Amino acid sequence: MTTAPSFPAITLADIESARARISRVLEPTPLARSAWFSERWGGNIWFKFENLQRTGSFKERGALNRLLCLSDTAKAHGVITASAGNHGQAVACHARRLGIPATVVMPLNSPLVKVSNTAGYGAETILHGASFDDAVEHARRLEQERGLTYVHGFDDPDIIAGQGTIGLELVEQCPELDEVVVPVGGGGLIAGVALALKARRPQVRVTGVQFEHVPSMIAALEQGTPVTVPPHRTIADGIAVRRVGQLPLEIVRHCVDQLITVSESEIANAILLLLERERTMVEGAGAVGVAALENGHVRADGRNVVVLLSGGNIDVNLLSRIIDRGLVKAGRLARLRVTVPDAPGQLARVLDVVAELRANILEISHSRAFSDAPVGETVIDLVLETHGPGHIEQILGRLRENGVRAEH
Repeated sequence: MTTAPSFPAITLADIESARARISRVLEPTPLARSAWFSERWGGNIWFKFENLQRTGSFKERGALNRLLCLSDTAKAHGVITASAGNHGQAVACHARRLGIPATVVMPLNSPLVKVSNTAGYGAETILHGASFDDAVEHARRLEQERGLTYVHGFDDPDIIAGQGTIGLELVEQCPELDEVVVPVGGGGLIAGVALALKARRPQVRVTGVQFEHVPSMIAALEQGTPVTVPPHRTIADGIAVRRVGQLPLEIVRHCVDQLITVSESEIANAILLLLERERTMVEGAGAVGVAALENGHVRADGRNVVVLLSGGNIDVNLLSRIIDRGLVKAGRLARLRVTVPDAPGQLARVLDVVAELRANILEISHSRAFSDAPVGETVIDLVLETHGPGHIEQILGRLRENGVRAEH
């Protein structure tokens, strides 16, 4: 793949015009090299901090560009959109600033922080339906009933052009860029970024990352047309889009080099790594690029690789659970089950080993009646804070040396 094809609906000139339009309000986001991740992954790793946008995600770029392109009549009547969170916040924020009435329809299970932020920006916020598709259907119905303009989250040339301004920034901020790793939901972000990069730097490799249970872009490429994949709950709600847009699909088909998937536990661990090592909070959808590199789905191999941190709107009520899952994935939180004779001193024997090897006990349960152990034996479940997989194996080995049946 060496050149970007021409798409009648959107061109490099459209992306450049979008940048001129939105730059009066939005400044370029930082691009910073991470020494720790560069050493860990064996390359020059750069993070593009779209989570530092005012509303916490890249969605501001496309939303602002679309609103600025509306006719005066459309602005006066108002806009409506459906969103799982970030797009709705962006539309609400900039619609208020521009004096445009805005309505945002969100699924009932949308993260609380995104719902409250959207309402806080002054939009009429309607919770409707169990899924994003239900919210879209309701928003389209209200569009007709109220005479509003629908602002699509990803299948729109103005939206894609706005997101493509990230690609223009990247070639200026990192002239030696070799690869960019981009989250993929409906496809608007990667379509805009890839189109800009392939036009300016055709040799740059573009990799998209999806959640493994909602691989809508991969399915669309296989089928040759957008298809609806089954729903699946995930902490990466921002990219759990069941059906990609037609225009993004066409651009991805010609401008994106590969698409890969990551798991829920890999995403959770990526969020934890970014908190610990970069001191930055990134939501599940925004962390999938880190998950891809951390788990070897993408390799740096001494190259300049940019990971796009697309958003940071994470529900703090969910954060502790995400951190726990990340710790489990990293082997720093472990649950052990040990079986010992039901006799005095056996629990102390187990705890002595754990203390000697300096693991921290978070939970302990001692069961006789409700275990499947033979009469005369008892089961002890331990939740431990450890240094990693090697530490867990050391504890298991020492317990077994002491005659204790232990499993992880």
